[in-house]
Amino acid sequence: MGLERQGLYLPEFEHDNCGAGFICSLKGRRSNDIIHKALEILDKLEHRGAVSADGKTGDGAGILIDIPHDFFTDVCHFTLPEPGNYAVGNVFLPQKENQKTFCIDTFQKNIEAQGLELLGWRDVPVNRSVPGRIAKETEPFVKQVFIGKGNALDDFQFNLKLFIARKITEHTIIESKLSQLRFFYLPSLSTKIIIFKGLLVPEDISKYYEDLLDPRVVTRLALVHQRFSTNTFPTWDLAQPFRYMCHNGEINTLRGNVSRMRSREELMESDWFGEDIKKVLPIVLPGKSDSASMDMVVELLLMTGRSLPEVMMMLVPEAWEKNTEMSDSKRAFYEYNSCLMEPWDGPASIPFTDGNYIGAVLDRNGLRPSRYSVTKKGYVIMSSETGVVDLQPEDIEFHGRLEPGKMFLVNMEEGRIVNDEEIKEFIAKQHPYRKWLDKNLVHLRDIPYNDCPVFYGEFPLETRTAAFGYTSEDINTIITPMAKNAKEPIGSMGSDTPIAVLSERPQLVYNYFKQLFAQVTNPPLDGIREELITDISLSL
Repeated sequence: MGLERQGLYLPEFEHDNCGAGFICSLKGRRSNDIIHKALEILDKLEHRGAVSADGKTGDGAGILIDIPHDFFTDVCHFTLPEPGNYAVGNVFLPQKENQKTFCIDTFQKNIEAQGLELLGWRDVPVNRSVPGRIAKETEPFVKQVFIGKGNALDDFQFNLKLFIARKITEHTIIESKLSQLRFFYLPSLSTKIIIFKGLLVPEDISKYYEDLLDPRVVTRLALVHQRFSTNTFPTWDLAQPFRYMCHNGEINTLRGNVSRMRSREELMESDWFGEDIKKVLPIVLPGKSDSASMDMVVELLLMTGRSLPEVMMMLVPEAWEKNTEMSDSKRAFYEYNSCLMEPWDGPASIPFTDGNYIGAVLDRNGLRPSRYSVTKKGYVIMSSETGVVDLQPEDIEFHGRLEPGKMFLVNMEEGRIVNDEEIKEFIAKQHPYRKWLDKNLVHLRDIPYNDCPVFYGEFPLETRTAAFGYTSEDINTIITPMAKNAKEPIGSMGSDTPIAVLSERPQLVYNYFKQLFAQVTNPPLDGIREELITDISLSL
Protein backbone atom coordinates (compact mmCIF):
# COMPACT_ATOMS: atom_id res chain seq x y z
CA MET A 1 0.00 0.00 0.00
CA GLY A 2 2.93 2.34 0.61
CA LEU A 3 6.42 2.84 -0.74
CA GLU A 4 9.14 0.39 0.27
CA ARG A 5 12.71 1.24 1.19
CA GLN A 6 14.76 1.58 -1.96
CA GLY A 7 18.21 3.05 -2.48
CA LEU A 8 18.64 6.02 -0.16
CA TYR A 9 14.85 6.49 0.22
CA LEU A 10 13.52 5.72 3.71
CA PRO A 11 9.72 6.04 4.08
CA GLU A 12 9.98 6.94 7.79
CA PHE A 13 11.49 10.30 6.85
CA GLU A 14 8.33 11.43 5.06
CA HIS A 15 7.17 14.04 7.49
CA ASP A 16 1.47 16.82 9.00
CA ASN A 17 -0.94 19.48 9.17
CA CYS A 18 -4.40 18.13 8.50
CA GLY A 19 -8.00 19.19 8.84
CA ALA A 20 -10.31 17.50 11.33
CA GLY A 21 -13.76 18.07 12.76
CA PHE A 22 -16.90 16.51 14.17
CA ILE A 23 -20.60 17.18 14.56
CA CYS A 24 -23.01 15.51 16.96
CA SER A 25 -26.53 15.87 18.30
CA LEU A 26 -26.70 16.55 22.05
CA LYS A 27 -30.27 15.29 21.99
CA GLY A 28 -29.17 11.98 20.54
CA ARG A 29 -31.26 12.37 17.39
CA ARG A 30 -30.10 10.17 14.53
CA SER A 31 -30.39 11.67 11.07
CA ASN A 32 -28.92 11.51 7.61
CA ASP A 33 -28.60 15.29 7.80
CA ILE A 34 -25.69 14.95 10.25
CA ILE A 35 -23.82 12.95 7.60
CA HIS A 36 -24.46 15.68 5.02
CA LYS A 37 -23.26 18.35 7.47
CA ALA A 38 -20.15 16.28 8.25
CA LEU A 39 -19.41 15.92 4.55
CA GLU A 40 -19.83 19.69 4.29
CA ILE A 41 -17.18 20.08 7.00
CA LEU A 42 -14.92 17.76 5.03
CA ASP A 43 -15.41 19.77 1.83
CA LYS A 44 -14.57 23.00 3.66
CA LEU A 45 -11.33 21.41 4.90
CA GLU A 46 -10.18 20.49 1.40
CA HIS A 47 -7.51 23.21 1.47
CA ARG A 48 -5.81 21.37 4.35
CA GLY A 49 -5.08 18.37 2.14
CA ALA A 50 -3.18 17.79 -1.05
CA VAL A 51 -3.89 16.35 -4.48
CA SER A 52 -1.55 14.16 -6.48
CA ALA A 53 -0.43 14.76 -10.05
CA ASP A 54 -3.47 12.98 -11.49
CA GLY A 55 -5.75 15.67 -10.01
CA LYS A 56 -8.00 13.08 -8.32
CA THR A 57 -5.90 11.17 -5.78
CA GLY A 58 -5.99 12.88 -2.40
CA ASP A 59 -3.81 12.28 0.64
CA GLY A 60 -6.75 10.54 2.27
CA ALA A 61 -10.10 11.47 3.76
CA GLY A 62 -12.75 9.72 5.79
CA ILE A 63 -15.84 9.82 7.96
CA LEU A 64 -16.80 7.94 11.14
CA ILE A 65 -20.49 7.47 12.03
CA ASP A 66 -22.76 5.43 14.29
CA ILE A 67 -23.62 1.93 13.07
CA PRO A 68 -26.86 2.39 11.05
CA HIS A 69 -28.63 -0.69 12.46
CA ASP A 70 -31.96 -0.31 10.66
CA PHE A 71 -30.19 0.17 7.33
CA PHE A 72 -28.08 -2.95 7.80
CA THR A 73 -31.17 -4.90 8.83
CA ASP A 74 -32.76 -3.96 5.48
CA VAL A 75 -29.78 -4.67 3.20
CA CYS A 76 -28.17 -7.74 4.77
CA HIS A 77 -29.32 -11.17 3.60
CA PHE A 78 -28.80 -12.59 7.10
CA THR A 79 -30.43 -11.81 10.46
CA LEU A 80 -28.80 -9.29 12.79
CA PRO A 81 -29.25 -9.32 16.58
CA GLU A 82 -30.16 -6.23 18.60
CA PRO A 83 -27.75 -3.24 18.48
CA GLY A 84 -24.77 -3.78 20.76
CA ASN A 85 -24.92 -7.56 20.39
CA TYR A 86 -22.93 -7.57 17.17
CA ALA A 87 -19.94 -5.76 15.69
CA VAL A 88 -19.47 -4.57 12.14
CA GLY A 89 -16.52 -3.20 10.24
CA ASN A 90 -15.39 -2.37 6.75
CA VAL A 91 -12.55 -4.62 5.66
CA PHE A 92 -9.95 -3.73 3.02
CA LEU A 93 -8.95 -6.86 1.08
CA PRO A 94 -6.58 -7.75 -1.79
CA GLN A 95 -8.01 -7.48 -5.31
CA LYS A 96 -6.57 -10.86 -6.34
CA GLU A 97 -9.23 -13.48 -5.72
CA ASN A 98 -7.00 -16.16 -4.16
CA GLN A 99 -5.35 -13.67 -1.79
CA LYS A 100 -8.73 -12.17 -0.87
CA THR A 101 -9.99 -15.68 -0.01
CA PHE A 102 -6.89 -16.38 2.12
CA CYS A 103 -7.44 -13.18 4.15
CA ILE A 104 -11.15 -13.90 4.65
CA ASP A 105 -10.50 -17.51 5.71
CA THR A 106 -7.74 -16.45 8.13
CA PHE A 107 -9.97 -13.83 9.74
CA GLN A 108 -12.91 -16.23 10.02
CA LYS A 109 -10.73 -18.87 11.73
CA ASN A 110 -9.54 -16.33 14.32
CA ILE A 111 -13.08 -15.07 14.91
CA GLU A 112 -14.26 -18.62 15.61
CA ALA A 113 -11.16 -19.36 17.73
CA GLN A 114 -12.25 -16.55 20.08
CA GLY A 115 -15.69 -18.12 20.47
CA LEU A 116 -17.40 -15.43 18.42
CA GLU A 117 -20.11 -15.99 15.81
CA LEU A 118 -19.60 -14.97 12.18
CA LEU A 119 -22.97 -13.60 11.07
CA GLY A 120 -22.04 -12.87 7.47
CA TRP A 121 -20.27 -10.72 4.89
CA ARG A 122 -21.60 -7.93 2.68
CA ASP A 123 -19.97 -6.37 -0.39
CA VAL A 124 -19.79 -2.61 0.16
CA PRO A 125 -21.27 -0.70 -2.79
CA VAL A 126 -18.47 1.49 -4.14
CA ASN A 127 -18.09 3.48 -7.33
CA ARG A 128 -14.75 2.30 -8.67
CA SER A 129 -14.67 5.06 -11.30
CA VAL A 130 -14.22 7.72 -8.59
CA PRO A 131 -10.60 7.24 -7.36
CA GLY A 132 -7.77 8.82 -9.30
CA ARG A 133 -5.31 6.84 -11.38
CA ILE A 134 -2.70 6.70 -8.60
CA ALA A 135 -5.22 5.66 -5.95
CA LYS A 136 -6.53 2.90 -8.23
CA GLU A 137 -3.14 1.19 -8.21
CA THR A 138 -3.58 0.25 -4.56
CA GLU A 139 -7.39 0.33 -4.27
CA PRO A 140 -8.57 -2.52 -2.02
CA PHE A 141 -11.72 -4.61 -2.36
CA VAL A 142 -14.09 -3.48 0.41
CA LYS A 143 -16.38 -5.86 2.29
CA GLN A 144 -18.28 -5.57 5.57
CA VAL A 145 -18.03 -8.25 8.23
CA PHE A 146 -20.73 -8.80 10.87
CA ILE A 147 -19.77 -10.66 14.06
CA GLY A 148 -22.06 -11.80 16.88
CA LYS A 149 -21.21 -11.96 20.60
CA GLY A 150 -20.97 -15.75 20.69
CA ASN A 151 -19.84 -16.82 24.15
CA ALA A 152 -18.61 -13.34 25.21
CA LEU A 153 -20.08 -12.56 28.63
CA ASP A 154 -20.32 -8.78 28.37
CA ASP A 155 -19.51 -5.81 26.12
CA PHE A 156 -15.95 -5.47 27.42
CA GLN A 157 -15.14 -9.13 26.82
CA PHE A 158 -16.75 -8.93 23.38
CA ASN A 159 -14.55 -5.98 22.39
CA LEU A 160 -11.49 -7.74 23.81
CA LYS A 161 -12.15 -10.86 21.72
CA LEU A 162 -12.69 -8.72 18.61
CA PHE A 163 -9.38 -6.98 19.26
CA ILE A 164 -7.49 -10.26 19.70
CA ALA A 165 -9.02 -11.86 16.58
CA ARG A 166 -8.15 -8.83 14.45
CA LYS A 167 -4.59 -8.43 15.76
CA ILE A 168 -3.75 -12.11 15.29
CA THR A 169 -5.14 -11.94 11.75
CA GLU A 170 -3.08 -8.83 10.99
CA HIS A 171 0.14 -10.50 12.15
CA THR A 172 -0.60 -13.71 10.26
CA ILE A 173 -1.14 -11.83 7.00
CA ILE A 174 1.84 -9.50 7.52
CA GLU A 175 4.08 -12.55 7.96
CA SER A 176 2.62 -14.28 4.88
CA LYS A 177 4.04 -14.30 1.34
CA LEU A 178 1.05 -12.52 -0.25
CA SER A 179 2.04 -10.00 -2.90
CA GLN A 180 -0.92 -7.80 -1.85
CA LEU A 181 -0.66 -8.35 1.90
CA ARG A 182 -0.59 -4.58 2.50
CA PHE A 183 -4.10 -4.33 1.07
CA PHE A 184 -5.54 -6.07 4.15
CA TYR A 185 -6.74 -3.63 6.79
CA LEU A 186 -9.76 -3.06 9.04
CA PRO A 187 -10.58 0.66 9.38
CA SER A 188 -12.86 -0.28 12.28
CA LEU A 189 -14.45 -3.26 14.03
CA SER A 190 -16.89 -2.04 16.65
CA THR A 191 -20.30 -2.45 18.23
CA LYS A 192 -20.80 1.33 18.10
CA ILE A 193 -19.22 3.00 15.05
CA ILE A 194 -18.13 2.34 11.48
CA ILE A 195 -15.55 4.17 9.35
CA PHE A 196 -15.60 4.93 5.62
CA LYS A 197 -12.26 6.22 4.36
CA GLY A 198 -9.78 5.97 1.53
CA LEU A 199 -7.20 7.61 -0.70
CA LEU A 200 -9.77 10.13 -1.91
CA VAL A 201 -10.37 13.86 -2.02
CA PRO A 202 -13.12 15.03 0.40
CA GLU A 203 -15.82 15.57 -2.22
CA ASP A 204 -15.41 11.98 -3.43
CA ILE A 205 -16.06 10.16 -0.13
CA SER A 206 -19.84 10.06 -0.61
CA LYS A 207 -19.45 9.39 -4.34
CA TYR A 208 -17.24 6.39 -3.66
CA TYR A 209 -19.12 4.93 -0.66
CA GLU A 210 -22.66 4.94 -2.01
CA ASP A 211 -24.16 3.89 1.36
CA LEU A 212 -23.48 7.39 2.73
CA LEU A 213 -26.10 8.96 0.45
CA ASP A 214 -28.82 6.45 1.37
CA PRO A 215 -31.40 8.29 3.55
CA ARG A 216 -31.71 5.17 5.74
CA VAL A 217 -28.12 5.67 6.94
CA VAL A 218 -28.53 7.80 10.07
CA THR A 219 -26.24 8.77 12.94
CA ARG A 220 -26.02 10.85 16.13
CA LEU A 221 -22.40 11.79 15.48
CA ALA A 222 -19.86 12.07 12.69
CA LEU A 223 -16.09 12.56 12.82
CA VAL A 224 -14.27 13.60 9.64
CA HIS A 225 -10.66 14.07 8.62
CA GLN A 226 -8.77 15.47 5.62
CA ARG A 227 -5.15 14.33 5.59
CA PHE A 228 -2.11 16.33 4.57
CA SER A 229 0.52 13.65 4.21
CA THR A 230 3.80 15.07 5.45
CA ASN A 231 4.51 12.22 7.84
CA THR A 232 4.21 9.07 5.74
CA PHE A 233 3.48 8.36 2.12
CA PRO A 234 -0.32 8.47 1.44
CA THR A 235 -2.01 5.05 1.43
CA TRP A 236 -5.57 3.77 1.76
CA ASP A 237 -5.05 2.44 5.29
CA LEU A 238 -3.40 5.63 6.60
CA ALA A 239 -6.36 7.81 5.67
CA GLN A 240 -8.13 8.98 8.82
CA PRO A 241 -10.11 8.74 11.11
CA PHE A 242 -8.49 5.76 12.76
CA ARG A 243 -10.41 3.42 15.03
CA TYR A 244 -10.71 5.82 17.96
CA MET A 245 -9.17 9.13 16.92
CA CYS A 246 -7.89 11.39 14.20
CA HIS A 247 -5.09 13.89 14.42
CA ASN A 248 -4.12 17.35 13.25
CA GLY A 249 -0.45 17.87 14.01
CA GLU A 250 2.52 15.65 14.60
CA ILE A 251 4.03 13.53 17.35
CA ASN A 252 7.58 14.87 17.80
CA THR A 253 8.45 12.13 20.28
CA LEU A 254 7.33 9.31 17.97
CA ARG A 255 10.56 7.34 17.71
CA GLY A 256 11.01 7.25 21.49
CA ASN A 257 7.34 6.46 22.11
CA VAL A 258 7.33 3.51 19.73
CA SER A 259 10.66 2.21 21.08
CA ARG A 260 9.36 2.32 24.65
CA MET A 261 6.17 0.53 23.62
CA ARG A 262 8.29 -2.24 22.10
CA SER A 263 10.42 -2.52 25.23
CA ARG A 264 7.30 -2.88 27.44
CA GLU A 265 6.06 -5.84 25.46
CA GLU A 266 8.45 -8.18 27.29
CA LEU A 267 6.62 -7.37 30.55
CA MET A 268 3.04 -7.44 29.29
CA GLU A 269 0.72 -9.96 30.89
CA SER A 270 -3.02 -10.04 31.51
CA ASP A 271 -5.54 -12.46 32.97
CA TRP A 272 -8.06 -11.15 30.43
CA PHE A 273 -5.81 -11.90 27.45
CA GLY A 274 -4.22 -15.06 28.83
CA GLU A 275 -1.79 -16.66 26.38
CA ASP A 276 -3.20 -14.51 23.56
CA ILE A 277 -1.23 -11.51 24.89
CA LYS A 278 1.89 -12.70 23.07
CA LYS A 279 -0.03 -13.26 19.83
CA VAL A 280 -1.16 -9.62 19.53
CA LEU A 281 2.39 -8.23 19.70
CA PRO A 282 3.81 -5.97 18.44
CA ILE A 283 1.08 -3.53 19.41
CA VAL A 284 2.45 -0.79 17.14
CA LEU A 285 2.83 -2.16 13.63
CA PRO A 286 6.01 -0.97 11.86
CA GLY A 287 5.88 1.55 9.02
CA LYS A 288 2.70 3.33 10.14
CA SER A 289 2.20 7.07 10.64
CA ASP A 290 2.50 8.82 14.01
CA SER A 291 -1.31 9.08 14.22
CA ALA A 292 -1.84 5.41 13.37
CA SER A 293 0.78 4.38 15.95
CA MET A 294 -0.87 6.47 18.65
CA ASP A 295 -4.30 5.03 17.80
CA MET A 296 -2.93 1.50 18.30
CA VAL A 297 -1.75 2.48 21.79
CA VAL A 298 -5.15 4.06 22.55
CA GLU A 299 -6.78 0.79 21.52
CA LEU A 300 -4.53 -1.30 23.77
CA LEU A 301 -5.16 0.92 26.81
CA LEU A 302 -8.91 0.70 26.21
CA MET A 303 -8.55 -3.08 26.37
CA THR A 304 -7.36 -2.68 29.99
CA GLY A 305 -10.75 -1.37 31.07
CA ARG A 306 -9.85 2.32 31.04
CA SER A 307 -12.30 4.86 29.62
CA LEU A 308 -11.43 6.83 26.49
CA PRO A 309 -11.10 10.19 28.34
CA GLU A 310 -8.72 8.55 30.84
CA VAL A 311 -6.60 7.12 28.01
CA MET A 312 -6.35 10.53 26.35
CA MET A 313 -5.30 12.08 29.68
CA MET A 314 -2.50 9.52 29.91
CA LEU A 315 -1.23 10.03 26.38
CA VAL A 316 -1.68 13.81 26.08
CA PRO A 317 -1.23 15.15 29.64
CA GLU A 318 -1.51 18.74 30.73
CA ALA A 319 1.61 20.61 31.82
CA TRP A 320 1.43 19.41 35.42
CA GLU A 321 5.00 19.43 36.76
CA LYS A 322 5.19 23.18 37.51
CA ASN A 323 1.49 24.08 37.69
CA THR A 324 1.02 25.12 41.31
CA GLU A 325 -2.70 25.77 40.81
CA MET A 326 -3.52 22.19 39.77
CA SER A 327 -5.36 20.07 42.35
CA ASP A 328 -3.28 17.46 44.15
CA SER A 329 -5.52 14.61 42.96
CA LYS A 330 -5.00 15.53 39.32
CA ARG A 331 -1.28 16.11 39.79
CA ALA A 332 -1.00 12.68 41.43
CA PHE A 333 -2.84 11.09 38.49
CA TYR A 334 -0.43 12.61 35.97
CA GLU A 335 2.65 11.82 38.05
CA TYR A 336 1.60 8.19 38.59
CA ASN A 337 0.76 7.60 34.94
CA SER A 338 3.97 9.28 33.76
CA CYS A 339 5.71 6.22 35.21
CA LEU A 340 3.58 3.98 32.98
CA MET A 341 3.35 6.01 29.77
CA GLU A 342 5.44 8.85 28.39
CA PRO A 343 3.57 11.74 26.73
CA TRP A 344 2.85 11.51 23.00
CA ASP A 345 4.08 15.05 22.66
CA GLY A 346 3.97 17.61 19.89
CA PRO A 347 1.66 20.21 18.42
CA ALA A 348 -1.58 18.25 18.12
CA SER A 349 -5.33 18.63 18.17
CA ILE A 350 -6.81 15.15 18.58
CA PRO A 351 -10.56 14.57 18.09
CA PHE A 352 -11.63 11.17 19.45
CA THR A 353 -14.71 9.01 19.90
CA ASP A 354 -15.77 5.50 20.91
CA GLY A 355 -19.47 6.06 20.21
CA ASN A 356 -20.18 6.81 23.88
CA TYR A 357 -17.95 9.89 24.11
CA ILE A 358 -16.91 12.29 21.39
CA GLY A 359 -14.47 15.10 22.02
CA ALA A 360 -11.02 16.49 21.45
CA VAL A 361 -7.85 17.23 23.38
CA LEU A 362 -5.20 19.85 22.62
CA ASP A 363 -1.48 19.60 23.34
CA ARG A 364 -0.08 21.39 26.39
CA ASN A 365 1.37 24.20 24.24
CA GLY A 366 -1.84 24.84 22.31
CA LEU A 367 -0.03 24.83 18.97
CA ARG A 368 -2.98 23.66 16.84
CA PRO A 369 -6.26 25.57 16.45
CA SER A 370 -9.56 23.94 17.44
CA ARG A 371 -12.85 25.83 17.68
CA TYR A 372 -16.37 24.70 18.49
CA SER A 373 -19.93 25.99 18.29
CA VAL A 374 -23.04 24.84 20.12
CA THR A 375 -26.41 25.59 18.51
CA LYS A 376 -29.83 26.04 20.05
CA LYS A 377 -31.04 23.10 17.96
CA GLY A 378 -28.68 20.86 19.93
CA TYR A 379 -25.79 20.44 17.53
CA VAL A 380 -22.16 20.55 18.65
CA ILE A 381 -19.68 21.34 15.86
CA MET A 382 -15.92 21.31 16.36
CA SER A 383 -13.19 21.73 13.78
CA SER A 384 -9.64 22.89 13.21
CA GLU A 385 -11.18 26.18 12.09
CA THR A 386 -14.49 27.97 12.39
CA GLY A 387 -17.02 28.41 9.60
CA VAL A 388 -17.02 24.80 8.40
CA VAL A 389 -20.82 24.60 8.67
CA ASP A 390 -23.09 27.48 7.70
CA LEU A 391 -24.95 28.52 10.87
CA GLN A 392 -27.57 31.19 11.37
CA PRO A 393 -26.43 33.72 14.01
CA GLU A 394 -29.73 33.46 15.87
CA ASP A 395 -29.25 29.68 16.24
CA ILE A 396 -25.88 29.94 18.00
CA GLU A 397 -25.89 29.16 21.73
CA PHE A 398 -22.18 29.87 22.21
CA HIS A 399 -18.75 29.59 20.58
CA GLY A 400 -15.55 28.40 22.21
CA ARG A 401 -12.05 27.19 21.56
CA LEU A 402 -10.02 24.29 22.82
CA GLU A 403 -7.42 25.55 25.29
CA PRO A 404 -3.87 24.20 25.78
CA GLY A 405 -3.89 20.87 27.60
CA LYS A 406 -7.67 20.95 27.96
CA MET A 407 -10.26 18.40 26.91
CA PHE A 408 -13.55 19.15 25.19
CA LEU A 409 -15.93 16.25 25.80
CA VAL A 410 -19.50 15.35 24.91
CA ASN A 411 -21.14 12.46 26.75
CA MET A 412 -23.46 11.04 24.09
CA GLU A 413 -25.30 8.80 26.57
CA GLU A 414 -26.14 11.72 28.89
CA GLY A 415 -26.53 14.26 26.08
CA ARG A 416 -24.35 16.96 27.61
CA ILE A 417 -21.00 18.69 27.33
CA VAL A 418 -18.77 17.67 30.23
CA ASN A 419 -16.54 20.36 31.72
CA ASP A 420 -12.78 19.71 31.50
CA GLU A 421 -12.36 20.04 35.26
CA GLU A 422 -15.31 17.74 35.99
CA ILE A 423 -14.20 14.84 33.83
CA LYS A 424 -10.54 15.05 34.88
CA GLU A 425 -11.26 15.32 38.61
CA PHE A 426 -13.67 12.38 38.34
CA ILE A 427 -11.01 10.24 36.66
CA ALA A 428 -8.21 11.41 38.99
CA LYS A 429 -10.21 10.44 42.10
CA GLN A 430 -11.09 6.93 40.97
CA HIS A 431 -7.91 5.54 42.55
CA PRO A 432 -5.65 6.65 45.47
CA TYR A 433 -2.81 7.78 43.20
CA ARG A 434 -1.15 9.96 45.86
CA LYS A 435 -1.05 7.07 48.34
CA TRP A 436 0.42 4.78 45.69
CA LEU A 437 3.09 7.37 44.84
CA ASP A 438 4.06 7.99 48.46
CA LYS A 439 4.39 4.25 49.06
CA ASN A 440 6.15 3.15 45.88
CA LEU A 441 7.84 6.01 44.00
CA VAL A 442 11.63 6.07 44.31
CA HIS A 443 13.54 9.23 43.32
CA LEU A 444 17.15 9.09 42.21
CA ARG A 445 17.93 11.86 44.67
CA ASP A 446 16.89 9.59 47.55
CA ILE A 447 19.27 6.78 46.59
CA PRO A 448 22.36 6.90 48.89
CA TYR A 449 25.49 8.16 47.17
CA ASN A 450 28.37 5.71 47.16
CA ASP A 451 31.33 8.00 47.86
CA CYS A 452 34.00 6.29 45.77
CA PRO A 453 37.37 8.00 45.40
CA VAL A 454 37.96 9.63 42.05
CA PHE A 455 40.87 8.15 40.13
CA TYR A 456 42.64 10.72 37.97
CA GLY A 457 45.40 8.51 36.60
CA GLU A 458 49.00 9.32 35.92
CA PHE A 459 48.70 10.53 32.34
CA PRO A 460 49.54 14.19 31.70
CA LEU A 461 46.71 16.67 30.89
CA GLU A 462 47.75 16.97 27.24
CA THR A 463 47.41 13.22 26.73
CA ARG A 464 43.99 13.11 28.36
CA THR A 465 42.62 16.08 26.38
CA ALA A 466 43.79 14.44 23.17
CA ALA A 467 42.23 11.10 24.17
CA PHE A 468 38.90 12.80 24.80
CA GLY A 469 39.00 14.78 21.59
CA TYR A 470 39.46 18.32 22.97
CA THR A 471 40.90 20.72 20.40
CA SER A 472 42.61 24.06 20.94
CA GLU A 473 39.43 25.71 19.64
CA ASP A 474 37.34 23.90 22.26
CA ILE A 475 39.63 25.04 25.05
CA ASN A 476 40.07 28.65 23.87
CA THR A 477 36.52 29.48 22.71
CA ILE A 478 34.36 27.29 24.92
CA ILE A 479 36.00 25.96 28.09
CA THR A 480 38.12 28.98 29.03
CA PRO A 481 35.24 31.52 28.72
CA MET A 482 33.01 29.19 30.74
CA ALA A 483 35.62 28.94 33.48
CA LYS A 484 36.22 32.71 33.57
CA ASN A 485 32.61 33.95 33.35
CA ALA A 486 30.57 30.99 34.67
CA LYS A 487 28.35 31.32 31.58
CA GLU A 488 27.75 29.32 28.46
CA PRO A 489 29.56 30.76 25.43
CA ILE A 490 27.23 32.34 22.88
CA GLY A 491 27.86 32.40 19.17
CA SER A 492 25.79 33.53 16.21
CA MET A 493 27.57 32.14 13.16
CA GLY A 494 26.26 28.57 13.39
CA SER A 495 28.50 25.55 13.09
CA ASP A 496 30.17 24.48 9.86
CA THR A 497 31.87 21.50 11.51
CA PRO A 498 31.30 18.37 9.42
CA ILE A 499 29.09 15.78 11.04
CA ALA A 500 31.12 12.95 12.56
CA VAL A 501 30.34 10.41 9.88
CA LEU A 502 31.70 12.74 7.18
CA SER A 503 34.63 14.13 9.15
CA GLU A 504 38.18 13.33 8.08
CA ARG A 505 39.40 13.60 11.67
CA PRO A 506 39.06 10.97 14.45
CA GLN A 507 35.80 11.36 16.34
CA LEU A 508 34.53 10.21 19.72
CA VAL A 509 31.63 7.78 19.75
CA TYR A 510 29.14 10.27 21.21
CA ASN A 511 29.79 12.76 18.37
CA TYR A 512 27.94 10.38 16.06
CA PHE A 513 24.69 10.93 17.95
CA LYS A 514 22.38 13.93 17.77
CA GLN A 515 19.19 14.64 19.70
CA LEU A 516 16.11 14.72 17.44
CA PHE A 517 13.07 16.81 18.26
CA ALA A 518 10.92 18.80 15.89
CA GLN A 519 10.01 17.79 12.34
CA VAL A 520 8.18 20.75 10.82
CA THR A 521 5.97 23.78 11.54
CA ASN A 522 6.92 24.19 15.20
CA PRO A 523 7.57 27.61 16.74
CA PRO A 524 10.59 27.63 19.06
CA LEU A 525 9.94 27.11 22.77
CA ASP A 526 11.50 29.28 25.45
CA GLY A 527 12.35 27.21 28.53
CA ILE A 528 12.42 30.34 30.73
CA ARG A 529 9.44 32.40 29.56
CA GLU A 530 7.37 29.25 28.93
CA GLU A 531 8.56 27.41 32.01
CA LEU A 532 5.07 26.14 32.88
CA ILE A 533 4.80 24.00 29.75
CA THR A 534 8.47 23.26 29.10
CA ASP A 535 10.44 20.41 30.61
CA ILE A 536 14.12 20.54 29.67
CA SER A 537 15.08 17.32 31.42
CA LEU A 538 16.32 14.53 29.16
CA SER A 539 15.49 10.86 29.66
CA LEU A 540 17.71 8.31 27.96
